[in-house]
Amino acid sequence: MRKYIFHITITVIATLFAQAGAFAQEGTSKLIRQGNAQYKKQQYADAEASYKKALERNNKSVEGSYNLANSYYEQKRFDAARQQYANTIKTATGKDVKADASYNIGNTFMEDKKWEESIKSYKASLKANPADEQARYNLAYAQAMLKKQQQQGGGKDDKENKDKQKDQKDKKDQEKKDQQKQDQKQNQDEKEQDKEQQQQPQPKPSKLSPEEAKRLLQNLAQQEKKLQEDKMKKVKGTPGSVEKDW
Repeated sequence: MRKYIFHITITVIATLFAQAGAFAQEGTSKLIRQGNAQYKKQQYADAEASYKKALERNNKSVEGSYNLANSYYEQKRFDAARQQYANTIKTATGKDVKADASYNIGNTFMEDKKWEESIKSYKASLKANPADEQARYNLAYAQAMLKKQQQQGGGKDDKENKDKQKDQKDKKDQEKKDQQKQDQKQNQDEKEQDKEQQQQPQPKPSKLSPEEAKRLLQNLAQQEKKLQEDKMKKVKGTPGSVEKDW
Protein backbone atom coordinates (compact mmCIF):
# COMPACT_ATOMS: atom_id res chain seq x y z
CA MET A 1 0.00 0.00 0.00
CA ARG A 2 1.22 3.49 -0.73
CA LYS A 3 1.26 5.77 2.28
CA TYR A 4 0.52 8.82 0.26
CA ILE A 5 1.04 12.14 2.07
CA PHE A 6 0.31 15.30 0.15
CA HIS A 7 2.76 18.18 0.02
CA ILE A 8 0.76 21.01 -1.45
CA THR A 9 1.89 24.55 -1.98
CA ILE A 10 -1.10 26.86 -1.79
CA THR A 11 -0.96 30.34 -3.19
CA VAL A 12 -3.53 32.37 -1.34
CA ILE A 13 -5.12 35.23 -3.19
CA ALA A 14 -6.54 37.46 -0.52
CA THR A 15 -9.38 38.76 -2.62
CA LEU A 16 -10.83 35.25 -3.10
CA PHE A 17 -11.06 34.14 0.53
CA ALA A 18 -12.96 35.53 3.44
CA GLN A 19 -11.29 35.49 6.82
CA ALA A 20 -13.61 32.73 8.15
CA GLY A 21 -12.75 30.55 5.18
CA ALA A 22 -9.05 30.99 5.85
CA PHE A 23 -9.48 29.92 9.45
CA ALA A 24 -11.44 26.85 8.36
CA GLN A 25 -8.71 25.90 5.88
CA GLU A 26 -6.04 26.29 8.54
CA GLY A 27 -8.03 24.11 10.96
CA THR A 28 -8.36 21.38 8.33
CA SER A 29 -4.66 21.43 7.54
CA LYS A 30 -3.75 21.32 11.24
CA LEU A 31 -5.93 18.23 11.81
CA ILE A 32 -4.44 16.52 8.75
CA ARG A 33 -0.90 17.23 10.01
CA GLN A 34 -1.91 15.81 13.36
CA GLY A 35 -3.31 12.70 11.69
CA ASN A 36 -0.12 12.30 9.65
CA ALA A 37 2.00 12.40 12.81
CA GLN A 38 -0.20 9.80 14.48
CA TYR A 39 -0.10 7.68 11.34
CA LYS A 40 3.72 7.65 11.35
CA LYS A 41 3.62 6.42 14.96
CA GLN A 42 1.28 3.62 13.79
CA GLN A 43 -1.53 5.10 15.89
CA TYR A 44 -3.98 4.35 13.12
CA ALA A 45 -7.21 4.68 15.10
CA ASP A 46 -6.12 8.11 16.37
CA ALA A 47 -5.09 9.11 12.87
CA GLU A 48 -8.51 8.00 11.62
CA ALA A 49 -10.21 10.28 14.14
CA SER A 50 -8.05 13.26 13.12
CA TYR A 51 -8.73 12.77 9.41
CA LYS A 52 -12.46 12.49 10.04
CA LYS A 53 -12.44 15.78 11.95
CA ALA A 54 -10.56 17.38 9.09
CA LEU A 55 -13.16 16.14 6.61
CA GLU A 56 -15.94 17.50 8.82
CA ARG A 57 -14.41 20.92 8.31
CA ASN A 58 -13.74 20.36 4.61
CA ASN A 59 -15.32 17.31 3.02
CA LYS A 60 -13.58 18.04 -0.28
CA SER A 61 -10.09 17.63 1.17
CA VAL A 62 -8.42 15.08 -1.10
CA GLU A 63 -5.49 14.67 1.29
CA GLY A 64 -7.80 14.01 4.27
CA SER A 65 -9.91 11.55 2.27
CA TYR A 66 -6.91 9.63 0.91
CA ASN A 67 -5.12 9.35 4.24
CA LEU A 68 -8.33 8.32 6.01
CA ALA A 69 -8.51 5.43 3.57
CA ASN A 70 -4.89 4.60 4.44
CA SER A 71 -5.73 4.46 8.15
CA TYR A 72 -8.60 2.05 7.41
CA TYR A 73 -6.24 -0.09 5.37
CA GLU A 74 -3.67 -0.35 8.17
CA GLN A 75 -6.45 -1.48 10.52
CA LYS A 76 -7.33 -4.19 7.97
CA ARG A 77 -10.76 -2.67 7.44
CA PHE A 78 -10.54 -3.29 3.73
CA ASP A 79 -14.17 -2.64 2.83
CA ALA A 80 -14.07 0.79 4.48
CA ALA A 81 -10.69 1.56 2.91
CA ARG A 82 -11.97 0.57 -0.53
CA GLN A 83 -14.97 2.87 -0.22
CA GLN A 84 -12.85 5.77 0.98
CA TYR A 85 -10.36 5.37 -1.87
CA ALA A 86 -13.32 5.40 -4.26
CA ASN A 87 -14.49 8.68 -2.67
CA THR A 88 -10.99 10.11 -3.16
CA ILE A 89 -11.07 9.24 -6.87
CA LYS A 90 -14.37 11.13 -7.20
CA THR A 91 -13.01 14.31 -5.61
CA ALA A 92 -9.42 14.22 -6.91
CA THR A 93 -8.46 16.05 -10.07
CA GLY A 94 -4.85 14.92 -10.45
CA LYS A 95 -4.10 11.69 -12.32
CA ASP A 96 -1.41 10.67 -9.84
CA VAL A 97 -3.89 10.64 -6.95
CA LYS A 98 -6.43 8.69 -9.01
CA ALA A 99 -3.73 6.20 -10.03
CA ASP A 100 -2.55 5.65 -6.45
CA ALA A 101 -6.09 5.32 -5.10
CA SER A 102 -6.94 2.75 -7.78
CA TYR A 103 -3.70 0.91 -7.00
CA ASN A 104 -4.62 0.69 -3.31
CA ILE A 105 -8.14 -0.46 -4.15
CA GLY A 106 -6.47 -3.27 -6.06
CA ASN A 107 -4.45 -4.07 -2.94
CA THR A 108 -7.60 -4.32 -0.81
CA PHE A 109 -9.04 -6.82 -3.27
CA MET A 110 -5.74 -8.72 -3.24
CA GLU A 111 -5.99 -9.00 0.55
CA ASP A 112 -9.42 -10.66 0.11
CA LYS A 113 -8.14 -12.81 -2.80
CA LYS A 114 -10.66 -11.24 -5.15
CA TRP A 115 -8.46 -11.51 -8.20
CA GLU A 116 -10.87 -10.31 -10.88
CA GLU A 117 -11.67 -7.12 -8.96
CA SER A 118 -8.00 -6.44 -8.23
CA ILE A 119 -7.14 -6.86 -11.93
CA LYS A 120 -9.75 -4.28 -12.83
CA SER A 121 -8.36 -1.81 -10.28
CA TYR A 122 -4.73 -2.24 -11.37
CA LYS A 123 -5.77 -1.65 -14.98
CA ALA A 124 -7.50 1.58 -13.88
CA SER A 125 -4.32 2.59 -12.07
CA LEU A 126 -2.19 1.94 -15.16
CA LYS A 127 -4.63 3.86 -17.31
CA ALA A 128 -4.07 6.91 -15.11
CA ASN A 129 -0.32 6.26 -14.84
CA PRO A 130 1.05 3.91 -17.53
CA ALA A 131 4.59 4.22 -16.14
CA ASP A 132 3.75 2.61 -12.78
CA GLU A 133 5.80 -0.61 -12.72
CA GLN A 134 4.46 -1.67 -9.30
CA ALA A 135 0.89 -1.60 -10.64
CA ARG A 136 2.04 -3.57 -13.68
CA TYR A 137 3.71 -6.19 -11.50
CA ASN A 138 0.67 -6.55 -9.23
CA LEU A 139 -1.58 -6.81 -12.29
CA ALA A 140 0.50 -9.71 -13.64
CA TYR A 141 0.47 -11.40 -10.23
CA ALA A 142 -3.32 -11.08 -9.88
CA GLN A 143 -3.81 -12.46 -13.40
CA ALA A 144 -1.62 -15.47 -12.60
CA MET A 145 -3.51 -16.13 -9.37
CA LEU A 146 -6.85 -15.88 -11.16
CA LYS A 147 -5.69 -18.41 -13.77
CA LYS A 148 -4.51 -20.77 -11.06
CA GLN A 149 -7.83 -20.44 -9.22
CA GLN A 150 -9.78 -21.18 -12.38
CA GLN A 151 -7.66 -24.26 -13.11
CA GLN A 152 -8.10 -25.55 -9.59
CA GLY A 153 -11.80 -24.81 -9.75
CA GLY A 154 -12.13 -26.72 -13.03
CA GLY A 155 -10.26 -29.68 -11.59
CA LYS A 156 -12.48 -29.58 -8.55
CA ASP A 157 -15.60 -29.57 -10.72
CA ASP A 158 -14.32 -32.57 -12.68
CA LYS A 159 -13.61 -34.45 -9.48
CA GLU A 160 -17.06 -33.59 -8.11
CA ASN A 161 -18.68 -34.81 -11.33
CA LYS A 162 -16.71 -38.04 -11.25
CA ASP A 163 -17.58 -38.59 -7.60
CA LYS A 164 -21.22 -37.93 -8.36
CA GLN A 165 -21.22 -40.39 -11.26
CA LYS A 166 -19.50 -42.99 -9.08
CA ASP A 167 -22.08 -42.51 -6.32
CA GLN A 168 -24.90 -42.95 -8.82
CA LYS A 169 -23.30 -46.12 -10.22
CA ASP A 170 -22.75 -47.53 -6.73
CA LYS A 171 -26.36 -46.77 -5.88
CA LYS A 172 -27.64 -48.56 -8.98
CA ASP A 173 -25.38 -51.54 -8.32
CA GLN A 174 -26.63 -51.77 -4.76
CA GLU A 175 -30.25 -51.54 -5.89
CA LYS A 176 -29.59 -54.34 -8.39
CA LYS A 177 -28.02 -56.51 -5.69
CA ASP A 178 -30.94 -55.85 -3.34
CA GLN A 179 -33.42 -56.82 -6.06
CA GLN A 180 -31.50 -60.02 -6.77
CA LYS A 181 -31.52 -60.90 -3.08
CA GLN A 182 -35.25 -60.22 -2.90
CA ASP A 183 -35.90 -62.42 -5.95
CA GLN A 184 -33.76 -65.21 -4.50
CA LYS A 185 -35.61 -65.04 -1.20
CA GLN A 186 -38.97 -65.13 -2.96
CA ASN A 187 -37.90 -68.17 -4.99
CA GLN A 188 -36.64 -69.89 -1.85
CA ASP A 189 -39.90 -69.19 -0.04
CA GLU A 190 -41.89 -70.67 -2.94
CA LYS A 191 -39.71 -73.80 -2.96
CA GLU A 192 -40.18 -74.25 0.76
CA GLN A 193 -43.95 -73.87 0.42
CA ASP A 194 -44.00 -76.51 -2.32
CA LYS A 195 -41.92 -78.81 -0.16
CA GLU A 196 -44.24 -78.35 2.82
CA GLN A 197 -47.28 -79.13 0.69
CA GLN A 198 -45.63 -82.29 -0.61
CA GLN A 199 -44.83 -83.39 2.93
CA GLN A 200 -48.44 -83.01 4.15
CA PRO A 201 -50.38 -86.33 4.37
CA GLN A 202 -52.51 -86.86 1.28
CA PRO A 203 -55.97 -88.54 1.47
CA LYS A 204 -55.84 -92.21 0.44
CA PRO A 205 -58.72 -94.28 -0.98
CA SER A 206 -60.17 -96.62 1.65
CA LYS A 207 -60.05 -100.38 1.11
CA LEU A 208 -63.20 -102.43 2.08
CA SER A 209 -63.18 -105.96 3.19
CA PRO A 210 -65.41 -108.42 1.26
CA GLU A 211 -67.91 -108.49 4.16
CA GLU A 212 -68.09 -104.65 4.30
CA ALA A 213 -68.60 -104.52 0.58
CA LYS A 214 -71.40 -107.08 0.73
CA ARG A 215 -73.20 -105.22 3.51
CA LEU A 216 -72.81 -101.96 1.63
CA LEU A 217 -74.40 -103.48 -1.49
CA GLN A 218 -77.27 -104.91 0.56
CA ASN A 219 -77.94 -101.57 2.15
CA LEU A 220 -77.92 -99.86 -1.21
CA ALA A 221 -80.35 -102.46 -2.57
CA GLN A 222 -82.71 -101.99 0.38
CA GLN A 223 -82.59 -98.22 0.00
CA GLU A 224 -83.38 -98.53 -3.71
CA LYS A 225 -86.31 -100.85 -3.01
CA LYS A 226 -87.74 -98.54 -0.38
CA LEU A 227 -87.47 -95.59 -2.79
CA GLN A 228 -89.38 -97.56 -5.45
CA GLU A 229 -92.15 -98.48 -3.00
CA ASP A 230 -92.51 -94.89 -1.86
CA LYS A 231 -92.73 -93.82 -5.44
CA MET A 232 -95.49 -96.30 -6.22
CA LYS A 233 -97.47 -95.20 -3.21
CA LYS A 234 -97.27 -91.67 -4.36
CA VAL A 235 -98.53 -92.61 -7.79
CA LYS A 236 -101.41 -94.63 -6.46
CA GLY A 237 -102.41 -91.97 -4.07
CA THR A 238 -102.49 -89.32 -6.70
CA PRO A 239 -106.09 -88.06 -7.16
CA GLY A 240 -107.44 -88.63 -10.68
CA SER A 241 -110.42 -87.31 -12.56
CA VAL A 242 -113.82 -88.94 -11.71
CA GLU A 243 -116.41 -89.27 -14.39
CA LYS A 244 -119.92 -88.37 -13.31
CA ASP A 245 -122.75 -90.88 -13.66
CA TRP A 246 -125.32 -88.90 -15.44
